[in-house]
Amino acid sequence: MDAGKAVRLAGELDAYAHWFVKPEPSSDGHFLTLTLFAEFGDTARVARDMTAVFLRGAGADAVVDDARLAVSELVGNVVNHAVPDRHLSSPGGCRRIDVIFKVWPKWLFIGVADEDSTPPLLPVGEVFFPGLLGELSEAVLPDSGRGLLIVQRLAAAVWWTPEERGGKTVWCRFDLNGGAESVPH
Repeated sequence: MDAGKAVRLAGELDAYAHWFVKPEPSSDGHFLTLTLFAEFGDTARVARDMTAVFLRGAGADAVVDDARLAVSELVGNVVNHAVPDRHLSSPGGCRRIDVIFKVWPKWLFIGVADEDSTPPLLPVGEVFFPGLLGELSEAVLPDSGRGLLIVQRLAAAVWWTPEERGGKTVWCRFDLNGGAESVPH
């Protein structure tokens, strides 16, 4: 393995270790969980706006625009597609959406949790031949999965985890300039 690949692998393992760590108030990270409801008309806008406010306050200004778009797409997927597991739903009840932020000096992790245990269909590879792009580019895009495709293009990594109680969380990670960006304590 060449040195560049070894450094990249070490960085990925370090990021994974930080994602898995339970946040402690004394750590050098910033953490927030927002609880929203899918039936509220401005859910995606509120999620975008709160993302910007939190990230600017945490010193992660460089990724605010990309993070806002990723959150908007992930929350939009819940609003438009998530059907709560039977044991998590109640007639006339609202569908809960939790947006989780973990900002470390080198990384931003964003998770969007819903009450639907159905795994997301994460796009794999290119879904169309780039040579087909031109005047009819919209015609070659898939009918579903565009939001997750956008998130995959913006973020360094995208994955999902099932929740013990039911439901799932879709995660994405943004790299913050290899840790060069300062995050205030």
